[in-house]
This record gives sequence, C-alpha cells and structure tokens, in this order.
Amino acid sequence: MGRRGLGTTVDAADVAQARKYCLNQLRNGDYEAYLIRHFIPRSVQDAYDALRTLNLELARLPETVSNPTIGRFRMQFWRDTVKTTFAGNPPREPISILLHSAITNLTARAGAGGASSLKFWLLRLIDTREKRMENKPFVSLAGLEDYAENTYATLMYMTLAAMPLRSVHMDHLASHIGKACGIAATLRGIPVLAAPSRPIQGPSGSSVGNTRSPALLLPLDVMAEVGLKEEDVFRRGPRAEGLQEAVFEVATRANDHLITAREMLKNLQSGKEPGHDYEHQGEPEHKYSGTLHGGEDTISDIQRGFSVLLEAIAAGDYLRRLERANFDPFKVKAGWNLPWRLWGAHKRHEI
Repeated sequence: MGRRGLGTTVDAADVAQARKYCLNQLRNGDYEAYLIRHFIPRSVQDAYDALRTLNLELARLPETVSNPTIGRFRMQFWRDTVKTTFAGNPPREPISILLHSAITNLTARAGAGGASSLKFWLLRLIDTREKRMENKPFVSLAGLEDYAENTYATLMYMTLAAMPLRSVHMDHLASHIGKACGIAATLRGIPVLAAPSRPIQGPSGSSVGNTRSPALLLPLDVMAEVGLKEEDVFRRGPRAEGLQEAVFEVATRANDHLITAREMLKNLQSGKEPGHDYEHQGEPEHKYSGTLHGGEDTISDIQRGFSVLLEAIAAGDYLRRLERANFDPFKVKAGWNLPWRLWGAHKRHEI
C-alpha cells in the first residue's frame, strides 16, 4: 500500500527508484561508504544509504553554492525536509523517500525509540555541517575532533540506531573511529579545497565568478606550531613549508584514535573492561542501562554491530597511503585493495 506524502503517493516503485539514486550517488561520490554498505545488515541498508547520501549532499554544499547564505538556505531546506519526513510526509525527493521507508521499517521492528534517536543525530549532523559552511580553518586540533564527533561519529551512531543497537561500548568505539574518519576526511580534502574553484558559467558561457575561495582546514594551533601559512599552500601547494609536518601531526591524532579503538575492541572481545571511560556517556542519546563492562551482552552487541566499525578500515587505509606519500596529501595514490581489507576485517572481526 502506498504512503501519503505532501499530497502524493509513495509506493514501492518510488522507493526502488530512490534506492537506485542513492546507490549511484555513493558509488560515484563516496565509494568507501558504497563498499561498506554491502556488509551492513540488509534491514539497515536503506537507512545507511539514505543517511550517507544526505551527508554527501551536505558536505558538497560549500563547493556548489556561490555564497554561504545560499548554503544556509539549503541547510534549512534539509532541516525542514528531515522534520517532515520523520512526521510521515516525505517530499518527493529520493533521499527523503528512502529515509522514510527506512524509518517505517525501523518503527515496525523496534517501535518509535530508534527513529527518535535517528532524528536527533541527523539534526545534529545538519547543524554541524551548517556551522562549517564557510570552510574556515579549525581553531585547534581539539576543535577538529569535536567536528569529527558531530559528523562522522554521528553517522555511525545513526547506523547503530537504525539496527537498533544501544550500547555504551559500541558508541564508545564509534566515537574513536568516527573521530579518525573525520580527521582523515579533512586531510583528504586538502588538495581539493586548496585549489581554486571552477568558475560559474553564465547563460552566454562567460565566467561570472567562482563558487568559493581556496581554503585550508588544518587546525590553526598545529599550523602555528610548524610555521605553516595558508597563503603558502594556496600559492605553492605541496611545496609549502611546513605542510607535511602539519599533516603528520594531524594524521597522528587520527591514527591514535584507531589504535585506541583496536585495543578497546580486543579488551571487550576477551571479556575485559574497555580500558578507559567514555567521555560522552550521560550526554543526550548517550544514556544507557544494563551492562557497562565486559560480558556476554557486550560480545553479542559487538557481533551484531560489527559492520558499523568497518569505517575504521577505510580510515586506516587512507592513513597508510598518506604515510607512504610522506604525508604529502597532494601525492596520495589511489588504493585498490580496500574491498579485500573490508572482507577480511569483517570475517575476522578485527579492525
């Protein structure tokens, strides 16, 4: 039976078309997510695909609008769209249609609680993306970590909520891995953002301006420590003095989070305590009941939600390639074996 949405009927054919759209967007715009989604439980794949496609749309906004004001209008559009979609009235737009289908499925499986958590995290993602519309450098490395927590870790929280799986240890692992992913994404974007943007073409084919100015998002405290200047990167690219040293410092923090997550996972899998407290425990949507340390429930949670942790493999793959390029983000070569790394990690339950 079709569902009523903004005066139109959404049926199975619409959902299938929306699913096809989202998969195509991920295949071409976020190939790592496209690979990982194949390991996500089938009942959660629609939610994963819709959320990752929306994240891709939000991340692209600073690149595709001519000024931050227009970008904020687009962010408000998505904020309103999320609210109407969760209210049961998705616009006839592919991401909304697929997300609504996933919400309906989740509510049928687990009640309204999972959908409520999903909405909380999704609105936080939009709010955080909006704050970064102007592509200004992060004030500090800690600020970059906060951004990664509110974007990439939040995407992982949403996937867990779509299962639904509420676990302090899975959230804790997702927090460390998400921070690593967000930092890696920032480093990966350096060659793109530091280059001049493409000119906007007017109706006659002539240039009418650019979508943005070059940007460098590396933390200012790290740049100051190594003597790196934004303008040097814009003018000299990989030859800018201090660039590789700054990238090394930031990449090391990402790698530290992956090391912490690996050690914590091993402890939990062997029935031990995680080794340190979860800094976000007690915050909204991070309140738990039941077992908070090792045990059969924890091991079961890890087995059930392990596919979510595969984001660590993708982040680690990029960091290894960055290291092989001597921490020059302009010279990182494309990888070819990530599908096999993901398959092996999923089979062994190791990150």
